[in-house]
Amino acid sequence: MALLVIDCSRRTELTQATGKFTFAFLTDIHLQPELNAVEGFKKAIDTINILNPDFVVTGGDLVMDAMDVSYGRADSLYNLYLDVSRGFHMPVYNTIGNHEHFGLYRREEVDTAFSEYGKKMYEKRIGPRYYSFDYKGWHFMVLDAVGITEEREYIGMIDDEQIEWIKSDLVGIDNNTPIVLSTHIPFITVQTQLAEGSLAATPASLIINNAKDVLYLFWEHNLKLILQGHLHFLEEIYLNEQVHFITAGAVSGRWWKNRPESNPEEGFLMIYVNGEDIDYDYIDYGWVPDLD
Repeated sequence: MALLVIDCSRRTELTQATGKFTFAFLTDIHLQPELNAVEGFKKAIDTINILNPDFVVTGGDLVMDAMDVSYGRADSLYNLYLDVSRGFHMPVYNTIGNHEHFGLYRREEVDTAFSEYGKKMYEKRIGPRYYSFDYKGWHFMVLDAVGITEEREYIGMIDDEQIEWIKSDLVGIDNNTPIVLSTHIPFITVQTQLAEGSLAATPASLIINNAKDVLYLFWEHNLKLILQGHLHFLEEIYLNEQVHFITAGAVSGRWWKNRPESNPEEGFLMIYVNGEDIDYDYIDYGWVPDLD
């Protein structure tokens, strides 16, 4: 099996946590029965099982799309993800993405009062849209960064309910405990500026609009790592020698249509934690699209 490892190692010298572990972060899976996506995702899972991290965190967009499809299609995509993801040999912590929101664009067909409209389909089938867990001295917070407007469009937003939850969750966390956030829509990114010019404004759908307010909640805490998805783009922003913002490419590459010139290659992050030192690699797991 061909396995390309892109070394993106960075080290943060700290002193608090003492545990040693690894975990995988894989985002933008966009699972569907077409385009050999199932075979591709299974190949990613097989690669992760060989690497044998302690656990997996997903970064959202688990299914190809539930926003603008029929209930039957959305139902089948969710079932497909749940079925294939059982192949992991370790725990999986999921993050909600915009494409998990059912019926958002089916305005004439799906009423907002429907029992599985929007986030409700994810909550019913996958689990809570935000939560936290601890592992070997590190605190992980999985966020829902998808806001829905009155016009049934999505934007990047951490809602008021979550902000209050974050405040409450942090009350029980020692200020020195290293913290990891998982979010689908990024807190910060330079993708738009690289593509359109340094003065270009990032669209509201591509970045968390209230990122400053949310990050301020962690001002007196040891926020070390923010894992991001959504953009199918690989970047790291290292802020004040303190916080790594990593936008982690995409398991699906360019939505399962990769060509040799695609950037990034399909892949996921392997993150290595030793005490409070962080290293990571971007793993191209060797999937090749059917271009015929």
